[in-house]
Amino acid sequence: MYPVTKVFNDPIHGHIELHPLLVRIIDTPQFQRLRFIKQLGGVYFVYPGASHNRFEHSIGVGYLAGQLVKGLKERQQELGINQNDILCVQIAGLCHDLGHGPFSHLYDGVFIPRVRPDVKWKHEDASVTMFYHLISCNGLEDEFKHHGLNLEDDLLFIEEQIRGPKIEATNQGQGSEWPYKGRPKEKGFLYEIVANKRNGIDVDKWDYFARDCYHLGIRNNFDSTRFLKFARVCDADGTKLICTRDKEAGDLYDMFHTRYTMHRRAYQHSVVNNIESMITEALVLADPHIKISGTGGKLYTISTAFDDMEAYTKLTDNIFQQILNSSECELQEARAILNNIICRKLYKQIGHIRPEGEMAVKKEEVNDLAAEVAASSEVSGVQFDPGDFTVNVVSLDYGMKEQNPIDSVWFYHKDNPNRAVKISKDQVSRLLPERFTEQLIQVYCKKTDKQSVEAAKKHFDQWCINREFTKPRDGANAAPEHNPEQMRLGH
Repeated sequence: MYPVTKVFNDPIHGHIELHPLLVRIIDTPQFQRLRFIKQLGGVYFVYPGASHNRFEHSIGVGYLAGQLVKGLKERQQELGINQNDILCVQIAGLCHDLGHGPFSHLYDGVFIPRVRPDVKWKHEDASVTMFYHLISCNGLEDEFKHHGLNLEDDLLFIEEQIRGPKIEATNQGQGSEWPYKGRPKEKGFLYEIVANKRNGIDVDKWDYFARDCYHLGIRNNFDSTRFLKFARVCDADGTKLICTRDKEAGDLYDMFHTRYTMHRRAYQHSVVNNIESMITEALVLADPHIKISGTGGKLYTISTAFDDMEAYTKLTDNIFQQILNSSECELQEARAILNNIICRKLYKQIGHIRPEGEMAVKKEEVNDLAAEVAASSEVSGVQFDPGDFTVNVVSLDYGMKEQNPIDSVWFYHKDNPNRAVKISKDQVSRLLPERFTEQLIQVYCKKTDKQSVEAAKKHFDQWCINREFTKPRDGANAAPEHNPEQMRLGH
């Protein structure tokens, strides 16, 4: 028998206690699989400390989810939060990342769209499927019932927290149909704890901010313990939402700036994106030749494994070593790419650019950019094909593209803690950003000899001129300054 609770010694949150049902979930092959999936994918090849995995992050999110919902229950008995609510929120936090594939977001964000472009799939979809698979193949139905959970409404509630509602509300909270089925509108605030669709302030971010900064060696400017203390549920436009004290508005701007900083310095680091492009290319080449056994012995590939959870349970970052150490001739090309990563023989970055908002590259243009760069110059002396270039288009923002996420946050004053109010940017500080998104374009050349690299830089410069991009202040190999008159005269 499991004890009443089990203590985990976590480097971020200290000694934390988890409910025995959460421990039962953790002690399954489906959850233990997360030990072998890096939290930050290819970042580990640049930041030596970024060796942490989805396993410890998921435990941290489950813990923080419990802290927040328990705090709301203690401070506001009138909310009617019960033990089932608390347990479901904790389980959702614990299981929200079960569906991540090799190298985390590289798999669902880059690899799958490239090899299966017609499939509309996100790791949250696999998290839900894996969650149900975890319950069924480990016989946990009785455990859930033993702890008072309903196998219909409560499991649906957990699913909705991870993936969102099955139906989208057109105007949620203002007379529209309530999109969730697991909990009524009166408890709608519970859906903001694990994955907050309204403004992005949730325990998932709090854990990965603290955990990633700790392992990256980057200062974390946001203290989630203050939000935990000040969080209250208030009525806002007829909907009960999680609010915080008005004096915390500045700290929330710091939180979103921390998110931007981590993307700029680590997640979207030019070398990280370069390496992840190479890993993706190797996985694409290896995909038809890797066979993973699933249900009934049926074989799946790297790109189809998520169609069967038995096969997907076996797919982790270990695929890198499997390809690298293979002796199969079909994997020779993929193996060579991964070996180049190990030996630091990377593609050459030939430039990067931050275009003005109105010049930003549109989503439908992304797949044509490599061909544009290859065809941009006729005087470089080297012949290039589109396949010789890799172009990454990165959006850096505060989490809601061009919108200010704080505009979607409700606050309360200490004089009236039950009344929700909005706080404008000018009420917080005159020094806050005017814009909340920018685009970064990184261009790499697969030909690494000196002549090709120099020629590729000319192609990049001409491509920037053709698109009327201007030179970034921090770009060493970026587009030259130019003016429309020179362009018009063909100089």
